[in-house]
Amino acid sequence: MGGCGSQDDQAAKSPKELQPLTVGLMPDTDSLPFIIAQEKGYFADEGLKVDIQQFKSAMDRDSALQSGNLDGAVSDMLAVAFAKDGGFDVKVTSMTDGSYKLVAGKDAGVQSVADLKGKDVSVSRNTIIEYVTDQILVHNGMQEGDINKVIIPQIPTRLEMLQNGKLAAATLPEPMASIAVHNGCHFVTGSDELGINPGVILFTSKAVADKKAEIAAMYRAYNRAVDYLNNTPRDEYIDLVVDKGGFPPAAKEALKLPEYHKAALPKEQDVTDCIQWLRSKDLIKDTYGYQDIVTDLLGKASS
Repeated sequence: MGGCGSQDDQAAKSPKELQPLTVGLMPDTDSLPFIIAQEKGYFADEGLKVDIQQFKSAMDRDSALQSGNLDGAVSDMLAVAFAKDGGFDVKVTSMTDGSYKLVAGKDAGVQSVADLKGKDVSVSRNTIIEYVTDQILVHNGMQEGDINKVIIPQIPTRLEMLQNGKLAAATLPEPMASIAVHNGCHFVTGSDELGINPGVILFTSKAVADKKAEIAAMYRAYNRAVDYLNNTPRDEYIDLVVDKGGFPPAAKEALKLPEYHKAALPKEQDVTDCIQWLRSKDLIKDTYGYQDIVTDLLGKASS
């Protein structure tokens, strides 16, 4: 009888006894629902401890993921394919609301994509930033060789060099793109205008196997944060997100948030287009289908 009783006690406690999750974030608007969920206590309400790690470059984030220091990250489809191709299995659990923009320097004399021919445009190599830049070129009847790509992995450095007139243009995530425009640079075009959305949240296959309940709890808190961001006056959270998001002080005035969406799986087209781009540049050996990359844990998040 004692044995049965202790099992019942364990079952009664188990919903609250969740393992911690460690999640890597970048200084971009994709990461804000995590920051809100942490700071407003939504994770704590789920009985979940989330250890948030901040990164300034995709390379540093991906190294941390592959060395076992992260369970998951705000990331992108390319990083997923690179990890899988390198023998490190990760799964996409939802898309994000990230936005990537091509911004020209204030004195570069650039009004359109065509004006960038032969000019210095900064990207981070083999990342979502370069992918979006290449898609912009294709949509405007240009090729990769028509611009001079300057490789600057760290996002804050890329922003600084653009603002200091060292580059004709750069592709930046939000809020760095809005900060550049706020400081006199010129918006040219971006992922929203192309209708592409390659930003994702991913987890290692180990976390997907071992921490299903934790990931579901995380998404319940994430969805509450989405509601908060969409329905709360900007003044109430702007200081918090600038401080905790790793954004420069200029973001307080410049930051324009997207309308956030509750966690949902990415569109198949967004996955296929990224894989095709990677294959066309011989960056990955294998072709991955939607099912290879995406796993659905969101049903559990609604229960």
